[in-house]
Amino acid sequence: MTRGLYPRGLRFLRARWPVLVRLALWSVLETGQSFLIGYAPARALDDGFLQGRTEVGLGWLGAAGVGVVVGAYGTARVYGAVAALVEPLRDRLVKRVVERGVREADRGALSGLTQQVEIARDTFAGLVMVSRSFVFTAAGALAGLFSLAPLLLLVVLPPLAAGVGLFAATLRPLARRQEAFLAADEDLADRLGVVCPGLRDITAAGAEARVRADAGERVDAELRAARSLARFGVLRVAALALGGQLPIVLLLATAPWLLRHGVTTGALVGSLAYVTQSLLPALHNLVHGLGTSGSRLAVVIRRLVPENIEPDGAHRLGTAGASGVASGRSNPAASGAATGRGTLGATDGPAGQADAPVATGPRTSGTHPDGTPAPPPPPAGTPAPSPDHAGPPRPAAKVPRPTAPEPPALTLTSVTFAYGPAALPVIDDLDLTLASGSHLAVVGPSGIGKSTLTALVAGLLEPRCGTIRVCGEVVPGAGALARRVLIPQEAYVFTGTLAENLTLLRPDPVSEAELLGAAEAVGLAPLLDALGGPQGRVDPGTLSAGERQLVALTRAHLSRAPVALLDEATCHLDARAEERAEQAFAARPGGTLVVVAHRISSARRADRVLMMDGRDTSYGTHDELVRRSARYRELVGGWTPVPQ
Repeated sequence: MTRGLYPRGLRFLRARWPVLVRLALWSVLETGQSFLIGYAPARALDDGFLQGRTEVGLGWLGAAGVGVVVGAYGTARVYGAVAALVEPLRDRLVKRVVERGVREADRGALSGLTQQVEIARDTFAGLVMVSRSFVFTAAGALAGLFSLAPLLLLVVLPPLAAGVGLFAATLRPLARRQEAFLAADEDLADRLGVVCPGLRDITAAGAEARVRADAGERVDAELRAARSLARFGVLRVAALALGGQLPIVLLLATAPWLLRHGVTTGALVGSLAYVTQSLLPALHNLVHGLGTSGSRLAVVIRRLVPENIEPDGAHRLGTAGASGVASGRSNPAASGAATGRGTLGATDGPAGQADAPVATGPRTSGTHPDGTPAPPPPPAGTPAPSPDHAGPPRPAAKVPRPTAPEPPALTLTSVTFAYGPAALPVIDDLDLTLASGSHLAVVGPSGIGKSTLTALVAGLLEPRCGTIRVCGEVVPGAGALARRVLIPQEAYVFTGTLAENLTLLRPDPVSEAELLGAAEAVGLAPLLDALGGPQGRVDPGTLSAGERQLVALTRAHLSRAPVALLDEATCHLDARAEERAEQAFAARPGGTLVVVAHRISSARRADRVLMMDGRDTSYGTHDELVRRSARYRELVGGWTPVPQ
């Protein structure tokens, strides 16, 4: 699993050897600090305080203090070298993630950029710091032990080496178990993300036992992965105890023997300082940093840079030749296919070749240098015309291009939707066609599916079966997304200027005249004046629910989307304000309005009314539905009339 990761890591480090040299030179200062942390107290005792020479003892302690200052200076310079080593890794990972996202249309690329790359960078920086610190700290401490008394190394070095060796042996198994635990956790989270929204339908369908068993299997799988990971955590604790704490016990246990063999009291105290102040903290940081962060770094990098990616960043994608085809996908520019961002209908000029006649047989004619069509060659066996009979070329006959009919603003074909695979459909086999410029009111009892319908048209929900098109574009899709705007009941307003709130859906600049015109049309002008104009500050907490709805309505009015979906977006407005807002949307050139109505006046103003009532859904004008739909008459009778 990590077979290809370590060679690539070594190649990455070898390519940056000047940075590693600079990192090592600054780290030597920390080695000096580690050396003095035990050597200076030993000399202060043996040559100073135990001999009655206080000034000598204080001098050695002062030298230890200077070593701490110099070591801190070196540590500060180390961070610059670490940044020079870490940032190229981040840049390379960002490049790989972007390439993979573009090449494979990977929806996880955003997560890779925003989270996983940053995890890899921070983790790699931490690993460099703890690994470097352990190496140079251990070098300084072991050199100090040898300088004090070589016998001390016989006591300290074997358990230290055994602890480091045990820890190194657990690294690869720990990385595999860490990845297995993350995979089990993600699998459980994905399953719960599917189950939780459908709890009502699970209960209604009596599927609790089946869902509980399925979720229980995933919980048990994560539990097994967690226990396996925890067992290797015990080995890490054992490695730390063996390499960092056992030497302290051995030094104390062998102290009489060491003193009899020439080790001085100061040297024994210095050796304890080396172990407790240098080796044990460095080993602790290495075990916990490299053990946890190292396995996490391996997992993240394997996910960001798969094994099948070439080391130099090249990818075997195939080549796009004259046909404009690469990796099985056609080139829209070559084939004339729309990409979801163009305009509908026929276009003139070089870019609008979709409606031009296409020859289906072998090509038998060419063009003159001036671009006019050349006559086809004569049939086989026909004598060539003589120069005397050659006349001027006749102009090519112009074939009129048929004008493509404008697609309906909204089309639903056999649309069925249910909140769960075993639940009853909320919308069942619904067909609806709405021409451009129409005004539709959607009515029905509470909970019948009116908001569900707008969510389906907006692409927030996907139907179980059937197709939905907005201005000819399939939902969900980028083309349909650009052609509709949804205003929900709870309006979204953020802290900022009023202009920033109103132009949120417009990528292009909006003139102040256009902004003021939309505010006047929808009815936002009084609030705009009260806030001090378009640049006035907006605090959502100080606005009423109706004022927030007016801001959201004006924002939608300024958008370029021709289809506006008002899902009870005026429920907090009075009747006259609601009428003004609906008329503003209905008056937009080419605009289509779909309103989930909560007042009879909205249904009266609409061109058509969709009365949703399960299988008895009706469609027609207000007067038609009053005549033929008993449920609509009942609903109209329950509405409070608008006072004149």
